[in-house]
Amino acid sequence: MYLPDLKQDFRKYVFLNMIGSFGISLYILADTFFIAKGLGTEGLAALNLALPVFNFLNGFGLMFGIGGATKFSIFYCHTDRIETDRIFTNTILGMLNIALIFEILGIFFSKQITVLLGADEHVFELTHEYLRMILLFSPAFLLNQVMICFVRNDSAPKLATAAMLVSSAVNVILDCDFIFIRQMGMKGAALATCLSPLFSIAVMSLHIASGWNAFQFRFQKPSFRMIREIVSLGFSSFVTELAAGIVMIVFNILILKLEGNTGVAAYGIVANIAIVIVSLYTGISYGIQPLMSREHGAHDKKALKYLLTESLKLSGVLSVVIYISVFFTSSGIAGIFNSEKNPELQQMAEDGLWLYFTAIPFMGMNIINTVFFTSLEKPKPAQLLSMLRGIILVLPIAVIFSNLWDITGIWLTVPAAEFLTCITGIVIYLIKIRPEIIEKPKDPFEAYYD
Repeated sequence: MYLPDLKQDFRKYVFLNMIGSFGISLYILADTFFIAKGLGTEGLAALNLALPVFNFLNGFGLMFGIGGATKFSIFYCHTDRIETDRIFTNTILGMLNIALIFEILGIFFSKQITVLLGADEHVFELTHEYLRMILLFSPAFLLNQVMICFVRNDSAPKLATAAMLVSSAVNVILDCDFIFIRQMGMKGAALATCLSPLFSIAVMSLHIASGWNAFQFRFQKPSFRMIREIVSLGFSSFVTELAAGIVMIVFNILILKLEGNTGVAAYGIVANIAIVIVSLYTGISYGIQPLMSREHGAHDKKALKYLLTESLKLSGVLSVVIYISVFFTSSGIAGIFNSEKNPELQQMAEDGLWLYFTAIPFMGMNIINTVFFTSLEKPKPAQLLSMLRGIILVLPIAVIFSNLWDITGIWLTVPAAEFLTCITGIVIYLIKIRPEIIEKPKDPFEAYYD
């Protein structure tokens, strides 16, 4: 592709997706802020105990969304409309099966799941109210993720971004209304979050109504082979979100033993700020994914190298700016969510912000490398990085570090895991990937042969 055009596409897609991804992260941050103001430390602890389920939902939504949209982008210019419709249809069919499972869990097993997440008698009811509502609205969350990925990859990144921002704005407005005006407490916070994706889906439906869409749902027999391919391409995104949920559960359990519900509330502050910050790196990866898939489909190795280099540069600059900002504003950040002026909560949250976010430069590189490998149709390296940073390294490091340094060890776990994963990703790139995307010198006799 002509380089100036690629530069323009890079800026447009990355900027729009960073805004959109940041907007989605405000779902939970808005809940955190309003719950902290309305329900205090126990409300914060309850929210943090329920959040892993939200990670699991996002994981499945991204697995089908990223996987299906990646395949859609690769075939977009090389096949007819029937095939792209087939990809979208099988993505939806696979997603609906997962949604059914979450619905069953919400109707019949929400209390048991609340206990498994570690809620004690002080926060059980608050946790259960939020958790059950999220599970019951699971089809909306899953469909929203799938639609965002397909609309974005179908040359409509502005509409996808608008949909995400509208849903976040609706969430904030409904939070204010349900928690403070209607006095609905935790149930109101959950309902505000659950209604938001419906507005996002409504906005994105304009893409289909316009007739400019290159995909639509067709009633047909499911292709288990295609669903398997979609899952394979999106599996690394699933593992990343699934692992984040598992890590949050493990951290909650360890912190409960060390510092009780106040410690969990402090971790809730750190984790929710982390969601916002990670959303910016995720936005970069969402922006480059359709471009990388397109250039991979066109076999343009020079374009692939450009996209990887520019995204890593942007990630590096962003990391420096973010850490400096967090370091100097940590007291104010913690204070916003510490409505009860609890000095213990304040100090733990500040320490957590300083230590936890030393991970962000490595985190950014890992997120970008993962989507890069996925876009090249190399799911195994992407899955390995996701497993390393999500489960394989984090869990044992958390146990070891917490025994050595108590809650300080918890804060240092993610930086250590992200650093080791980053080293692994660099090695994989240098040995396996880089040789494949280096342009071979042209044969000087090529013109003669032609």
